[in-house]
Amino acid sequence: MPSGRSTADRFQDLAAPLFASLYNHACWLVRDAADAEDLVQESLTKAFRAFDAFEPGTNFKAWIFRILRNTFLTSRTGLEISRTVFLDDHPDSFEVADTASTPEAIVIQSAGLAALRQALESLPPHLREVVLLCDLEELKYREISTILNVPIGTVMSRLARARQALRQILEPTLGGEA
Repeated sequence: MPSGRSTADRFQDLAAPLFASLYNHACWLVRDAADAEDLVQESLTKAFRAFDAFEPGTNFKAWIFRILRNTFLTSRTGLEISRTVFLDDHPDSFEVADTASTPEAIVIQSAGLAALRQALESLPPHLREVVLLCDLEELKYREISTILNVPIGTVMSRLARARQALRQILEPTLGGEA
């Protein structure tokens, strides 16, 4: 080890900042807080076991998100994605900056956030996932392509379709501001 640090320490340094993002994404995938915790724990265990195969200098976030997604797809939970999640039970799973200063603005912002959550829930899983990875996790198209194991063109196409669907869903609710 050139750095003199243990494998566990190096893994911890890279993985710890991503715990919340991994959990949030897992919540969107499995739609249950306890199952999301299990999925993240199993994914982190797999990632740690395979950490020797990770190439330093490459994108750790994309690598570990792909492990999370593959773990989801191969789990029993991945086959049960039709269950409903109540997003009010997970208010931290979709953060929005608090720029409102008046009670009226807070109500309007809350209504918009609720509408956005409902619109995201209505998207098919393959479109919802690409929007979340791009817009919430701020991953690049190439990283999303790696995670989803699809060509970049497919990522761009899905993202365009997802955003168009969100606009159509939100336009009546937000009065053309979507």
